[in-house]
Amino acid sequence: MTKILSIILAALVLVACGGGDDPQPQGVTLSVTDIHFSKAADQREVRVNAPGEWTATSDAAWVRVTPAQSQQHSAKILITAEANPYNSMRQAHVTISSQGLQGVVTVEQAANESARLTDSLQCYLPDYDLVWHDEFDHGTVPGDEWVHEVWPPGRVNNELQAYVNGEHNGRRVSQIVDGKLLITAFKDGDGIYSARLYAGYDMGWQYGYFEAKIKLPKGKGTWPAFWMMPANNDYNANPWPDCGEIDIMEEVGVVPGEVSSTIHCRRYNNGGTRIEHAARKVATAEIDFHIYSLEWTPDHMTFYVDHNELLTYRNDGGGVDTWPFDKPFYLILNLAWGGDWGGMRGVDESALPTTMAVEYVRVYQK
Repeated sequence: MTKILSIILAALVLVACGGGDDPQPQGVTLSVTDIHFSKAADQREVRVNAPGEWTATSDAAWVRVTPAQSQQHSAKILITAEANPYNSMRQAHVTISSQGLQGVVTVEQAANESARLTDSLQCYLPDYDLVWHDEFDHGTVPGDEWVHEVWPPGRVNNELQAYVNGEHNGRRVSQIVDGKLLITAFKDGDGIYSARLYAGYDMGWQYGYFEAKIKLPKGKGTWPAFWMMPANNDYNANPWPDCGEIDIMEEVGVVPGEVSSTIHCRRYNNGGTRIEHAARKVATAEIDFHIYSLEWTPDHMTFYVDHNELLTYRNDGGGVDTWPFDKPFYLILNLAWGGDWGGMRGVDESALPTTMAVEYVRVYQK
């Protein structure tokens, strides 16, 4: 009986002293770590459990968090997002910090499809207007404005893939899924099949701002690219590289995440100099979408990664040897497999199938 009474008394003391409350956590825990808002203004409640006093901060002005701090280890915060004025998805992070520990809520907001596509561009290139674009928001395959190249393996650069007209043996190499253009390289039997797509093939564009948002494929052997070649060029009279080539973005999977921009002409062709070529490590290039772009004027070409300058090639007045870039060029999206660069250290076919995803392609001109 004495032992039973002791247990009852201990339980009463525990309740009286607040022992029924939530135990103080050893780290920062959150009821939600990912929030997805529509384009409209919205808010979401999140419960915070922290080991002690905590603060909450947002890394974007369009996201607010209240309260910004608390001395209670367990409390609720309200995360509020403003309406999205842009035609692109945006992301922010709310960080809760306590005693050297952190918890993070990732906030994503959908694009505002009714916003002017030029809104984000106006921030840094205000003189340009949208003249052509594909948001890949209709249908299940690329539209008539895209042309598939068809040719066998080894046609250029000793590449191993065959380019086909949209599909091979009932499998698509190019398709539109959930608002993205997917270019997929896959193996069937002894062959590798992929897609090489042209936009503006017959007309091209002379000068402007060219931009695509792309998530790169994974795998040793991949060689994705977003680039340009001259429209209606007679290669017998004006062969490559004299005709010019503009590589806005290339990557090879054997060096994952290293993206590069390059120009080719008679004077500069695979020399690797800082005049004609630059590369940058983008750690999440094969995980997330990034923006690759080019501003091309009569005086210069400037290449960007996520709107940060990577390379500027200038017209030195040397004529066609250094500046064959005075005529319309068309756009190319392709995923090669192997070849002189993509296969420089061999290929790993276990990576197949692998996919290059494109959220949009846009062309602006003054």
